[in-house]
Amino acid sequence: MSEIKTSGRPIDQLLEKVLCMNILSSDYFRDLLRLKTYHEVIDEIYNQVDHVEPWMTGNCRGPSTAFCLLYKFFTMKLTVKQMHGLLKHPDSPYIRAIGFLYLRYLGDFKTLWGWYEPYLKDDEEFSPGSSGRMTTMGVYVRDLFLGQYYFDTLLPRIPVPVVRTAVANLEKMNLPTKPSGSIGDSSRGSEETSRRPPSVKASLSVSFGQRAPHRASTRDSSPIRRTIAPPPYDKDGPNDSRRSPSMRRSQSRDLSDRENSERDRGRDRERDKERTRDRDRDRDRDRYRDQDRERERGRDRDRDRRYDHERDRERDRDRRHDYDRDRGRDRDRRYDYERRSIERSRRDHERSRSRSRSRSHSRSLQHDEGTSLDRQRTPPRDESKEKKAVSSNLAKLKDLYGDFGNQKNVGDDRAPNRDTSTEEVIRLGGSWR
Repeated sequence: MSEIKTSGRPIDQLLEKVLCMNILSSDYFRDLLRLKTYHEVIDEIYNQVDHVEPWMTGNCRGPSTAFCLLYKFFTMKLTVKQMHGLLKHPDSPYIRAIGFLYLRYLGDFKTLWGWYEPYLKDDEEFSPGSSGRMTTMGVYVRDLFLGQYYFDTLLPRIPVPVVRTAVANLEKMNLPTKPSGSIGDSSRGSEETSRRPPSVKASLSVSFGQRAPHRASTRDSSPIRRTIAPPPYDKDGPNDSRRSPSMRRSQSRDLSDRENSERDRGRDRERDKERTRDRDRDRDRDRYRDQDRERERGRDRDRDRRYDHERDRERDRDRRHDYDRDRGRDRDRRYDYERRSIERSRRDHERSRSRSRSRSHSRSLQHDEGTSLDRQRTPPRDESKEKKAVSSNLAKLKDLYGDFGNQKNVGDDRAPNRDTSTEEVIRLGGSWR
């Protein structure tokens, strides 16, 4: 469900400034923070509200329970469905009255007549004020629309074209077009309120959150409680019995003038004191506001400083990360380069070893081939056979020529036969060494 169309004014500007500040500073309104739902606030209205005036009655001139709950509704931003539930609530007329006040203060003025028109002839009776004066709900709604003041507080001003249209519609419905006084007189300073302190500010000129005390100056300035003793005169004076009525009238006139002048001076003093208190309060409020702004600026500066510090830390962390990443890349490059150089040197070494091995293998093959060819060309000699052949040859020579080692003289006639024996020996085979 959509929210009610409002006039767009901030909620702290809907009520009079003094009333709004006292509502926000009251203990009862702080206690209303425990109420979270729309139905809980309605139950609180049903149990606690017995009039819908803005101020409490009696000496404690604080904000009323009804207006504290009304301000609570301001902060909740009611929907159209919830507002219909308020205006048609059967349990308490004060629940309905607070709904009409919500529309009068916060609602859009162009839609206000549409909300109020179905209830202009409502005959439910209740007492809006604390005096017990009864009226009907229709009269109360009509006075809310036409009136400018609500129990000595100022209502938001309705545009003139809207008021003219509403007055024309009331004339067509044969209803009065003037306020009937159910919500107070149409101007401030009525007879009923003249018995109260001169102004709401004077009675509430205390620090927020405290009850307004009984001030002697306020009681003395009140026209009901103030009693002025007549000036003393000499009863035994010579002219006492011979005073004329005109003289007595002139004396009474002088007394009344003196009384009026003293009353005016008292009012002026009270007004000056009130202005001084308001000025001091405004000055304190401005000072507190400046202190709050300075604290807020300090918090903003601290927050910006922390943000800059965090940003610098992030930047340093990113730089360290980039540096570590670049170092890792350089390390990986060096490792890859060293690994490739080692593999290259190993391959070169393997290649050189294979070449030398192939050369040595080729040489060995060539050598083996040469020896095999030599072996094929010259068959191997058998030494044992040669020795046997030599020994057999020597034996044969000994048989033929005798043992020359035992003979001391060798004949000359045998010399010519050496060649033939030699040839015979050669012919017999064997070697001569």
